[in-house]
Amino acid sequence: MSERPESSFKHGILHLEDDPADRELVRETLEKEGIPFDLVQVDTREGFESGLSGEGVELVLSDFALPRFDGFSALELAQSKRPNLPFIFVSGTLGEEAAIESLRRGATDYVLKQRLSRLGPAVRRALEEVAVRRKRLEAAEAAANRQQFLKAMLESLDAGVVACDADGLLTMFNHAARDMVGLTGTTIPLEQWGDHYSLYHPDGKRPLEKDAHPLFRALCGERVQDIEVLIRRKDGQARSVLASGQPILGVHGQSLGAVVALHDITDRKLLEGQLRQAQKLEAVGSLAGGIAHDFNNLLTVIGGYSAMVLSQLDPGDPKYGHVEEISKASDRAAAMTRQLLAFSRRQVLEPRVIDLNAIVTDIQKMLHRLLPANIEFVTELSQDSNRIKVDPGQIEQVILNLVVNARDAMPEGGRLVVGTASVIVDDADRASHPDVAPGSYVVLAVRDSGSGMTAETQARIFEPFFTTKEVGKGTGLGLSTVYGIVKQSGGSIVVESELRAGSTFRVYIPKVESTLEAERRAATPVVHARGTETILMVEDDARVRTLVQRVLEAVGYTVLSANDGKDALGILETRPGRIHLVLTDIVMPGMSGPELLSRIRKEHPGCRGLYMSGYSDAAFPGQFPQSEAPHLQKPFSPGVLAQRVREILDAPATAPSTQIP
Repeated sequence: MSERPESSFKHGILHLEDDPADRELVRETLEKEGIPFDLVQVDTREGFESGLSGEGVELVLSDFALPRFDGFSALELAQSKRPNLPFIFVSGTLGEEAAIESLRRGATDYVLKQRLSRLGPAVRRALEEVAVRRKRLEAAEAAANRQQFLKAMLESLDAGVVACDADGLLTMFNHAARDMVGLTGTTIPLEQWGDHYSLYHPDGKRPLEKDAHPLFRALCGERVQDIEVLIRRKDGQARSVLASGQPILGVHGQSLGAVVALHDITDRKLLEGQLRQAQKLEAVGSLAGGIAHDFNNLLTVIGGYSAMVLSQLDPGDPKYGHVEEISKASDRAAAMTRQLLAFSRRQVLEPRVIDLNAIVTDIQKMLHRLLPANIEFVTELSQDSNRIKVDPGQIEQVILNLVVNARDAMPEGGRLVVGTASVIVDDADRASHPDVAPGSYVVLAVRDSGSGMTAETQARIFEPFFTTKEVGKGTGLGLSTVYGIVKQSGGSIVVESELRAGSTFRVYIPKVESTLEAERRAATPVVHARGTETILMVEDDARVRTLVQRVLEAVGYTVLSANDGKDALGILETRPGRIHLVLTDIVMPGMSGPELLSRIRKEHPGCRGLYMSGYSDAAFPGQFPQSEAPHLQKPFSPGVLAQRVREILDAPATAPSTQIP
């Protein structure tokens, strides 16, 4: 046998032998074999135990017969301390039966001292087995580390990962998957998948067929991508997910199973739905605002001419009552257009700092009169400061509409609670109230014990003209008006409702710390004011233009009539003399009222201005140049028009402009 080259690496060998000559003989034999070794020789039990504790020991050589310590005891001790450590008996007294027994007890080999030529091969073989075992252990440890790495990576993913073997046995699912699907962590056979969760089509109504199951499709060899399904767990929870997966193939193309990743899109779908609803309401609001604006022009004409005719008729005239009914109908129609403008957030507001508790207290008597005797009415008002900056009349309208809505939801009677509270909304609250930005709010809550609403109804309750009431029982504008007022006031509204469990409307209005503002003074009685000044009147609606011209000329003014901004500028170029007042609509084709007034004031610095429109320029932030002027809300009566014109002309030149409702 050729000797192996000396290596810097040496194998640690623990030699248990009490005879010095035999110890030396073993050493010489190992050296002749060319085995690099570091030999530790001991002759007592204590020394042997100490040697076993050494980290570098790879092999034990042991005599069989020792004073006060036998070989079997040494083997047992080695196995208890180092179970996989090779153990070779080297003895001159080992008989055949003892040799067989030693192997049975776990010894690696035995060598007779009379035949030490076998020692080298036996040691080499044992050390090679150690090396092989070490490599196996290292490979197993590396595989276990990779498994731990993969497990940690999967557990950290937000996406759920589910995998099965070739027989459909669910064998792996990370934390996200267990949470989404409701799995417990145990393996699940293919036929028992449905016992733990149910899959539905995206609408959540139709169960998903087995062959449409994303994991089953992947198991059948298909690569699936972004398949939307709804998972309904056995505990009732439902999540919408996008599933993507593929088959798992071996190195020779055989099927090893399949894996699917589940991306939870429940919150995203909720936000998308809210965005679509907001866009729909915004579009409906724009349409409603446009209709209301145009309708206000018609009502201005109807109401204006009705008032002019009434002023010329004696109350005893048979025609007086007919015209009066026309005027009343015009007023009712004007109230409806104001509701439309409230929904579209284009009405004129007069915000003041008020205490919400005071508003609720002030209208309690009115609310009691609205409710039948079978409805218990309760107020729960917070003792905190509940100051908000809103239009008092508009917030009263909000309370009134919500109470009426609650009343109509309890035809058989029930309990109605109107409450207030001060709350702070933080980022953690956004999950349950995504429409409410973080901040400090005063909350108006209206809670009823009525019939409640389905999710489909809740999605539409703020749409104008949507109503669940019988024909003729409601306009469908109450809640849409609430929505518009709340949004224009910088607030949000949240609805919670279940069928047969009542509804709760919560209105969030930003809280303010300013001092309360004094009540508005009573409006000045309308009188027909006269004048002799020159007024440039710009209005694109010919009927309104004719009415306004007749009203103002009837009380002494000189009226120059223009149908748009370009026409008005042309009149100023051709007509000399002073223009005392520009009376203009806000929204006109080609040039807006504020833009026109700004251009006129460059040439006529002292010219006064008065806007007339169905909504104010404040409804279009950033769209018009800055130009201060009071605002006259359409529809208006001839008397109010004359009075406002006179007020503007008589106001001191340095007085700040104010909005006039």
